[in-house]
Amino acid sequence: KTSAALKLLSKEKLPYISILTDPTMGGVSASFAWLGDLIIAEPEALVGFAGARVIKQTIGADLPEGFQKAEFLLEHGLIDAIVERGEQKQYL
Repeated sequence: KTSAALKLLSKEKLPYISILTDPTMGGVSASFAWLGDLIIAEPEALVGFAGARVIKQTIGADLPEGFQKAEFLLEHGLIDAIVERGEQKQYL
């Protein structure tokens, strides 16, 4: 349903803005959180599908420090900005 609604927004040339709060985990992070035309996060927001321990057990490798934090995601081009909650309205 969410993806269908986003298609309607796109058809009308309206932006979809994702705001990642702490925490944004599980199904939300695996689906529509990443579909935004603009993706912003709160500072230090934890974002991911599963916890670091589960991921490490699954892939059998060590992960970079803070790989699920907003700052890491910004550094690696996965989000567009980090904005304090109280400043988001003005930012948008």
